Amino acid sequence: LSPIVELNVGGEMYTTTLSTLKKHPGSKLAEMFTGQPKLRTDSEGRFFIDRPGTYFKYILEYLRSNQVPTQCIQDVYKEALFYDIEPLIKQLEDSPQIFGELMARKQFLARVPNYSENIELMIRIARAEAVASRRSSVIVCVVRTEEDAARCQDALNSLDMDRKSVVKFGPWKAAPSISDLLDCIQMDVEAKGYKISFQPHVAEKGFRFKSHDFFYKFLFTWW
Repeated sequence: LSPIVELNVGGEMYTTTLSTLKKHPGSKLAEMFTGQPKLRTDSEGRFFIDRPGTYFKYILEYLRSNQVPTQCIQDVYKEALFYDIEPLIKQLEDSPQIFGELMARKQFLARVPNYSENIELMIRIARAEAVASRRSSVIVCVVRTEEDAARCQDALNSLDMDRKSVVKFGPWKAAPSISDLLDCIQMDVEAKGYKISFQPHVAEKGFRFKSHDFFYKFLFTWW
Protein backbone atom coordinates (compact mmCIF):
# COMPACT_ATOMS: atom_id res chain seq x y z
CA LEU A 1 0.00 0.00 0.00
CA SER A 2 1.07 3.56 -0.66
CA PRO A 3 1.85 5.53 2.53
CA ILE A 4 -0.71 8.08 1.30
CA VAL A 5 -4.26 6.75 1.26
CA GLU A 6 -7.32 8.25 -0.41
CA LEU A 7 -10.68 7.34 1.09
CA ASN A 8 -14.30 7.67 0.07
CA VAL A 9 -16.34 7.45 3.27
CA GLY A 10 -20.03 7.52 2.42
CA GLY A 11 -19.39 10.03 -0.38
CA GLU A 12 -17.02 12.26 1.63
CA MET A 13 -13.40 12.27 0.36
CA TYR A 14 -10.42 12.11 2.70
CA THR A 15 -6.67 11.89 2.26
CA THR A 16 -4.51 10.59 5.10
CA THR A 17 -1.56 8.35 5.77
CA LEU A 18 -1.50 4.60 6.21
CA SER A 19 0.21 5.03 9.59
CA THR A 20 -2.66 7.24 10.79
CA LEU A 21 -5.26 4.65 9.85
CA LYS A 22 -3.24 1.91 11.58
CA LYS A 23 -2.44 3.94 14.70
CA HIS A 24 -4.41 1.56 16.94
CA PRO A 25 -3.45 -1.95 15.74
CA GLY A 26 -6.33 -3.72 17.49
CA SER A 27 -9.02 -1.56 15.89
CA LYS A 28 -11.30 -2.59 13.05
CA LEU A 29 -10.07 0.44 11.09
CA ALA A 30 -6.46 -0.75 11.32
CA GLU A 31 -7.48 -4.26 10.26
CA MET A 32 -9.07 -2.83 7.11
CA PHE A 33 -5.61 -1.76 5.97
CA THR A 34 -3.48 -4.58 7.38
CA GLY A 35 -2.11 -6.96 4.77
CA GLN A 36 -4.24 -7.09 1.66
CA PRO A 37 -6.85 -4.28 1.96
CA LYS A 38 -10.30 -5.64 2.76
CA LEU A 39 -12.17 -2.79 1.10
CA ARG A 40 -13.74 -2.09 -2.28
CA THR A 41 -12.63 0.89 -4.34
CA ASP A 42 -14.72 3.52 -6.10
CA SER A 43 -14.44 4.52 -9.76
CA GLU A 44 -11.43 6.75 -8.94
CA GLY A 45 -9.58 4.00 -7.10
CA ARG A 46 -10.23 5.40 -3.62
CA PHE A 47 -10.92 2.91 -0.84
CA PHE A 48 -14.64 2.96 -0.04
CA ILE A 49 -16.10 2.70 3.48
CA ASP A 50 -19.89 2.56 3.60
CA ARG A 51 -20.33 4.71 6.71
CA PRO A 52 -21.49 8.31 7.36
CA GLY A 53 -18.66 10.41 5.99
CA THR A 54 -19.59 13.54 7.96
CA TYR A 55 -18.31 12.09 11.23
CA PHE A 56 -15.18 10.42 9.87
CA LYS A 57 -13.35 13.75 10.08
CA TYR A 58 -13.64 13.57 13.88
CA ILE A 59 -12.22 10.05 13.82
CA LEU A 60 -9.27 11.29 11.74
CA GLU A 61 -8.71 14.27 14.02
CA TYR A 62 -8.42 11.92 16.96
CA LEU A 63 -6.05 9.57 15.13
CA ARG A 64 -3.87 12.46 14.00
CA SER A 65 -3.66 14.49 17.20
CA ASN A 66 -5.54 12.65 19.98
CA GLN A 67 -8.13 15.43 19.88
CA VAL A 68 -11.40 14.20 21.38
CA PRO A 69 -14.38 15.71 19.53
CA THR A 70 -16.69 18.11 21.32
CA GLN A 71 -19.39 18.14 18.61
CA CYS A 72 -21.82 15.43 17.42
CA ILE A 73 -20.77 13.31 20.40
CA GLN A 74 -23.51 10.68 20.06
CA ASP A 75 -22.86 10.17 16.33
CA VAL A 76 -19.07 10.10 16.69
CA TYR A 77 -19.47 7.57 19.50
CA LYS A 78 -21.38 5.26 17.14
CA GLU A 79 -18.57 5.54 14.58
CA ALA A 80 -15.90 4.93 17.21
CA LEU A 81 -17.77 1.75 18.19
CA PHE A 82 -17.95 0.67 14.54
CA TYR A 83 -14.24 1.23 13.93
CA ASP A 84 -13.52 -0.27 17.38
CA ILE A 85 -11.08 2.46 18.42
CA GLU A 86 -10.95 1.56 22.10
CA PRO A 87 -9.11 4.64 23.50
CA LEU A 88 -11.56 6.99 21.77
CA ILE A 89 -14.54 4.94 22.93
CA LYS A 90 -13.38 5.17 26.55
CA GLN A 91 -12.76 8.92 26.37
CA LEU A 92 -16.16 9.55 24.76
CA GLU A 93 -17.84 7.45 27.44
CA ASP A 94 -16.42 9.86 30.00
CA SER A 95 -18.14 12.80 28.30
CA PRO A 96 -21.28 14.11 30.06
CA GLN A 97 -23.52 13.20 27.10
CA ILE A 98 -22.46 9.56 26.81
CA PHE A 99 -21.92 9.04 30.54
CA GLY A 100 -25.38 10.36 31.33
CA GLU A 101 -27.02 8.15 28.70
CA LEU A 102 -25.08 4.92 29.36
CA MET A 103 -24.44 5.04 33.09
CA ALA A 104 -27.50 6.93 34.34
CA ARG A 105 -30.52 6.69 32.02
CA LYS A 106 -29.79 3.29 30.46
CA GLN A 107 -28.90 1.77 33.82
CA PHE A 108 -32.21 3.01 35.22
CA LEU A 109 -34.22 1.68 32.28
CA ALA A 110 -32.50 -1.69 32.59
CA ARG A 111 -34.26 -1.99 35.96
CA VAL A 112 -37.71 -1.34 34.48
CA PRO A 113 -39.05 -4.76 33.41
CA ASN A 114 -39.76 -5.17 29.68
CA TYR A 115 -39.13 -1.47 28.98
CA SER A 116 -38.05 -1.86 25.34
CA GLU A 117 -40.80 -4.38 24.60
CA ASN A 118 -43.40 -2.02 26.07
CA ILE A 119 -42.18 0.86 23.90
CA GLU A 120 -42.71 -1.32 20.82
CA LEU A 121 -46.14 -2.40 22.13
CA MET A 122 -47.18 1.26 22.53
CA ILE A 123 -46.16 1.98 18.94
CA ARG A 124 -48.08 -1.04 17.60
CA ILE A 125 -51.25 -0.02 19.45
CA ALA A 126 -50.96 3.59 18.26
CA ARG A 127 -50.43 2.54 14.64
CA ALA A 128 -53.39 0.17 14.79
CA GLU A 129 -55.63 3.07 15.87
CA ALA A 130 -54.27 5.57 13.35
CA VAL A 131 -56.50 4.66 10.40
CA ALA A 132 -58.29 7.79 9.09
CA SER A 133 -57.26 9.69 12.22
CA ARG A 134 -55.01 12.61 12.93
CA ARG A 135 -54.13 11.35 16.39
CA SER A 136 -54.23 8.08 18.25
CA SER A 137 -53.83 7.50 21.96
CA VAL A 138 -52.31 4.81 24.14
CA ILE A 139 -53.09 4.46 27.84
CA VAL A 140 -50.04 3.73 29.97
CA CYS A 141 -50.07 2.49 33.56
CA VAL A 142 -46.94 3.42 35.53
CA VAL A 143 -46.26 1.90 38.94
CA ARG A 144 -43.08 2.30 40.94
CA THR A 145 -43.66 -0.18 43.80
CA GLU A 146 -45.16 -3.63 44.22
CA GLU A 147 -47.90 -2.11 46.37
CA ASP A 148 -48.78 0.33 43.62
CA ALA A 149 -48.78 -2.55 41.13
CA ALA A 150 -51.47 -4.33 43.16
CA ARG A 151 -53.54 -1.14 43.44
CA CYS A 152 -53.09 -0.55 39.73
CA GLN A 153 -54.49 -3.99 38.97
CA ASP A 154 -57.56 -3.20 41.04
CA ALA A 155 -57.92 0.06 39.16
CA LEU A 156 -57.58 -1.73 35.83
CA ASN A 157 -60.44 -4.03 36.79
CA SER A 158 -62.70 -1.01 37.14
CA LEU A 159 -61.67 0.62 33.86
CA ASP A 160 -64.36 0.76 31.21
CA MET A 161 -62.01 -0.23 28.38
CA ASP A 162 -60.05 -3.12 26.92
CA ARG A 163 -57.42 -3.88 29.55
CA LYS A 164 -55.19 -5.48 26.92
CA SER A 165 -54.71 -2.08 25.33
CA VAL A 166 -53.19 -0.63 28.53
CA VAL A 167 -49.39 -0.78 28.55
CA LYS A 168 -47.92 -1.26 32.02
CA PHE A 169 -44.48 -0.03 33.11
CA GLY A 170 -42.92 -1.02 36.44
CA PRO A 171 -42.40 -1.59 39.24
CA TRP A 172 -38.68 -0.80 39.54
CA LYS A 173 -35.99 -0.41 42.19
CA ALA A 174 -34.11 2.77 41.38
CA ALA A 175 -34.14 6.41 42.40
CA PRO A 176 -35.83 8.02 39.35
CA SER A 177 -39.50 8.91 39.74
CA ILE A 178 -42.58 8.25 37.66
CA SER A 179 -42.15 11.60 35.92
CA ASP A 180 -38.58 10.58 35.00
CA LEU A 181 -39.86 7.36 33.43
CA LEU A 182 -42.56 9.24 31.52
CA ASP A 183 -39.88 11.55 30.11
CA CYS A 184 -37.81 8.51 29.10
CA ILE A 185 -40.78 6.97 27.28
CA GLN A 186 -41.35 10.20 25.37
CA MET A 187 -37.64 10.52 24.50
CA ASP A 188 -37.35 6.96 23.20
CA VAL A 189 -40.55 7.05 21.16
CA GLU A 190 -39.55 10.41 19.65
CA ALA A 191 -36.13 8.94 18.84
CA LYS A 192 -37.95 6.51 16.54
CA GLY A 193 -39.41 9.45 14.59
CA TYR A 194 -42.86 9.77 16.18
CA LYS A 195 -44.46 12.98 17.43
CA ILE A 196 -45.80 12.25 20.89
CA SER A 197 -47.02 13.97 24.06
CA PHE A 198 -48.57 12.75 27.29
CA GLN A 199 -50.96 13.88 30.00
CA PRO A 200 -52.66 12.33 33.04
CA HIS A 201 -55.52 10.08 32.00
CA VAL A 202 -58.87 11.24 33.35
CA ALA A 203 -61.11 8.22 33.84
CA GLU A 204 -64.89 8.12 33.79
CA LYS A 205 -67.00 8.61 36.93
CA GLY A 206 -67.00 5.70 39.33
CA PHE A 207 -63.30 5.02 38.99
CA ARG A 208 -62.07 3.49 42.23
CA PHE A 209 -58.85 5.52 42.49
CA LYS A 210 -57.63 8.88 41.32
CA SER A 211 -56.74 8.02 37.76
CA HIS A 212 -53.67 10.24 37.65
CA ASP A 213 -52.11 8.08 40.39
CA PHE A 214 -51.25 5.47 37.76
CA PHE A 215 -52.61 6.22 34.30
CA TYR A 216 -51.35 8.49 31.54
CA LYS A 217 -52.51 9.05 27.99
CA PHE A 218 -49.83 9.22 25.30
CA LEU A 219 -50.99 11.01 22.15
CA PHE A 220 -49.40 10.17 18.79
CA THR A 221 -49.90 12.92 16.20
CA TRP A 222 -49.70 11.68 12.61
CA TRP A 223 -50.23 14.86 10.60
